[in-house]
This record gives sequence, structure tokens and C-alpha cells, in this order.
Amino acid sequence: MYDLSARAQEIRERLLAFMREVVEPGERDYHAHVAVDSQRWSIPPVMEEMKRKARAAGLWNLFLPDSRHGAGLSNLDYARLAEIMGRSLIASEVFNCSAPDTGNMEVLHLYGNEFQKKQWLEPLLAGEIRSGFAMTEPDVASSDATNIRCRILREGDVYRISGRKWWTTGALDPRCRFFIVMGETNPEAKPYARQSMVIVPRDAPGVRMVRPLTVFGYDDAPLGHAELAFEDVRVPLGNLIYGEGKGFEIAQGRLGPGRVHHCMRLIGLAERALEAMVARARSRIVFGQPIARHGMGQEAIALSRVEIEQARLLTLSTAWALDKLGTRGARDRVAMIKIAVPRMACAVIDRAIQVHGGAGLSSDHFLAQAYAGARSLRIADGPDEVHLMTLAKMECERGSH
Repeated sequence: MYDLSARAQEIRERLLAFMREVVEPGERDYHAHVAVDSQRWSIPPVMEEMKRKARAAGLWNLFLPDSRHGAGLSNLDYARLAEIMGRSLIASEVFNCSAPDTGNMEVLHLYGNEFQKKQWLEPLLAGEIRSGFAMTEPDVASSDATNIRCRILREGDVYRISGRKWWTTGALDPRCRFFIVMGETNPEAKPYARQSMVIVPRDAPGVRMVRPLTVFGYDDAPLGHAELAFEDVRVPLGNLIYGEGKGFEIAQGRLGPGRVHHCMRLIGLAERALEAMVARARSRIVFGQPIARHGMGQEAIALSRVEIEQARLLTLSTAWALDKLGTRGARDRVAMIKIAVPRMACAVIDRAIQVHGGAGLSSDHFLAQAYAGARSLRIADGPDEVHLMTLAKMECERGSH
């Protein structure tokens, strides 16, 4: 069921070997670099070295279905590769497959004009720069994106952008060169035709970093998350993506495959957490026997295996539906995985932390940071409640026919 194509199977074998031989050893050097205060916001040399090796090995831009720029894989094929990359908190970047750049590359590839592709997409595809996606705002409930109030006003031959954004991932990365900003171009239009997306260079006058943000205390250096102010920022009309009022259409095209990528990466992370849980449960002796022989330890391990398998099958079925039915035809399954998979990952990682005891809360293990990342994905790309509402509406509509 949901078998890999022959080509994807060959890439998978090479990816597994690369993860084992390059990424796993590289993790130690990467984390050692950012652990030094004076180096936290600089790029670990080992990351650029691993990227060069990955590109030379043909393990590059695997997420892009267009073979001119990427591997030309289906969503279903790429999903299995995303799971492998998801085992490491840094691996996706090694293969130029990390958010928010993947989504921005897809937007520019699908909707960008020739200038935008030359100026911004090509350096992203080459892994020479990074980018950010500025959509969420601190002053409104952004789970309803019609609330977004950042203004994008046309004035002669420029757009003037004014507003505040936050949770812009990658904004603190020294390689970040631009943001894709979603804002309101026509407040009088129908609700889903009011918003547009524009490219704003990071160094444009009026772009101000208000403050860095942390997730449960993790600053995620050197990538980082930030609150940004756009204070009468002016960009050329040519920086508009696709057309005025097309923001929601672009967002839907961006978010469908991206949610599959996020979810498959979380499944890989949950698998690694389960492996760590089993190893700990087998090695730690409590009350005269290993944790793995106690009923509570066995329950934690068994439930985690069941939940991971359920989540994997649901996500692969969603990837298959995206390939066969398109984004609109897969809407219900995309909503399902966005609800189910982050919850599963949180539960599995939480059990692994519990089995590790105090060590699970420390930075000696990857589990605490993994939990912070998994928990954030119950909010990022739309909170659970929005997807529950969407799914319930679709079920009710089916039931009325």
C-alpha cells in the first residue's frame, strides 16, 4: 500500500545512508556551534558543508515536483523522504527542504513572475539565501485570516506596506534576504479577495525587527522567530505576487503540500522518540526490573507504535489524494492530518520524556526541544480548531446530500 516508485526507492536508500554517514555525525558539530553564546546567530560551518555534500549527491530540492528545479517526485513519494529527514531537527535544511523556504519556493515557482524567479527563487533553489513568510499578526486572531490588517496600498509605481507581523520563522537568520508578506490591498472587496502577497526585501527601509520570540524558551538559533514591524515600507509594483486579491488562493496552494511535509517530518521525529523511549526503558532498572517490563512502560511503548502507524497511513493517504485529486479534492484529509499528527507526536514525545525522567526535560536529549516543535505545529499553519471546524462542515455537507 502506498508503495514508493522505483526512482523514489533509490533516492530513499541514498538518503538513509547520507543521514547515517553525514547528518547524524554533523548534528553534534552543529549543536556544539550554537551552544556557544557568541556563535548562536551565525551559521555553523558544518551546515554549509553538509549542504554542499547533499547537492553533490543529488539529494537536493527533493520536495519540488517540477523536475527542472527539483527531484520531480509525487507528493506520495516525497512524503516517505520527509519522514526520514524529520528524524533530525536540522536535516531538512541540509537537503534544501526546510520551511519556510520550501513553501516560498513553491509560491514563487507557481505564481512568481520572471523577475521574481530570477531575483529570489533561483538563489533559494541554490541554497544561497533564506527567506521568511509573514502572515500571522499579534493584534488580531490570525486563525481567521480575513482578520489580517497589514495594509498594502498602491501609490503610483510602488506598494506601501504598513503593519505588524509575528512568528515569522527565519527572520533572525543572517542569510534571510526577503519576506513574503500577506496583507490587505482592498478592504472593500469580498472577504477572500481582500488579501495579496508581496515580496519585501529584508533590508528595505522601514522593516524593523521588534523582538525575537522563543518557543517554550527555545530561540531556535540560528534560524529564529521574530515579531516584525513594516513601517511605510515601499516596494516596486513588480514585487506583487500573481495579482491583487490573490493572497488566499496562493495560501491554499502553498499550505496543502506543506502540511503533508510537516506531518511526515513529525512522524519521523515521533519514530526517533519511540526508539529513544524503548532504549531507555530497556536499560533503566526500577524496582528490580527494566522499565520495559513494567505494565506502564509497555503501555507507553505499545500505544506509541499504534498511534504512529495510524498517523503514517492517514498522511500517506493524504499525499496520495493530493496527487490524484489536487488540493481541493484532498481538503478533508489535509485537515485530518493537521489535527491528528501533531497531537500524536506530542503524545509520543511526552511519553518518551516521562520514561527518561528528569533527563527527558534536559538539553542532554533532543526530546524537550522536539516536544516544543511538535506542540507549536498544533498552532502553526492553522490551529486545530480551524481544521476541526473545516472538517465538521465538510462532513455535514456530505450528510445533507
